[in-house]
Amino acid sequence: MAKTPVLDRSGKKVSDRELPAELFEAPVNVPLMHQVVVAGMAAVRRGTHSTKTRAEVSGGGRKPWRQKGTGRARHGSIRSPIWTGGGIAHGPRPRDYSMRVNKKMKRVALRGALTDTLQSGKLAVIDELTFEEPRTKEAIEVLEALELRGRILLVLPEPEEVAERSFRNLPYVRITFSRSLSVYDLIAADRVLFTRAALDVLEGKEPVATPVRPKAQASEVSRSGGSEAPARGRAKEPEAADETPDARGES
Repeated sequence: MAKTPVLDRSGKKVSDRELPAELFEAPVNVPLMHQVVVAGMAAVRRGTHSTKTRAEVSGGGRKPWRQKGTGRARHGSIRSPIWTGGGIAHGPRPRDYSMRVNKKMKRVALRGALTDTLQSGKLAVIDELTFEEPRTKEAIEVLEALELRGRILLVLPEPEEVAERSFRNLPYVRITFSRSLSVYDLIAADRVLFTRAALDVLEGKEPVATPVRPKAQASEVSRSGGSEAPARGRAKEPEAADETPDARGES
């Protein structure tokens, strides 16, 4: 089983990570990878391009001049494809460019791309990638500490707003997620950076969810100076002992 070092944000080795053989020791089938990449790029094409034939352009309802006797070439319409402003012969028409590639082919191609990424030395793994707030400067420092150059593919376990906003302003960084990883992204990148959690998701393990404090509750705490206060517009729930008539001295 192949291993790769796991680095921290400063570029120091934290541990070694064992990589599953079914993902990173698979046969590299180049023709199959090419077929999957072409199919993926074709699926992006909308296919809405269209041109008008001589039957669809306006004008040309009558013969421009008589057939014989003028000394000029014979023509039946000024909207012929050889005329300026005429129709287009054999031009593009709306069509569907999608190509059928089954799931098994996609899985084999993806495993081959991951294997090629490891064998070519493009793979890098970071322990965690968390930011207190979106900072592109900190993102650049992380990439420099890991010595990543060229076109970088950052693979996250799931959408993370702070991390994405930290890297999205860098034109040479492309962000994707473990469940939407594509063969084209792996091949086009010069370096591929996985987080430890992204590898877990890729192997079929669910990441451990970190409890997040609700924003509304946090804002109320900050306004109250550190002590939790009831939300504005809501009355505090009374305690049973204090709200009885005897406890308030009421009759």
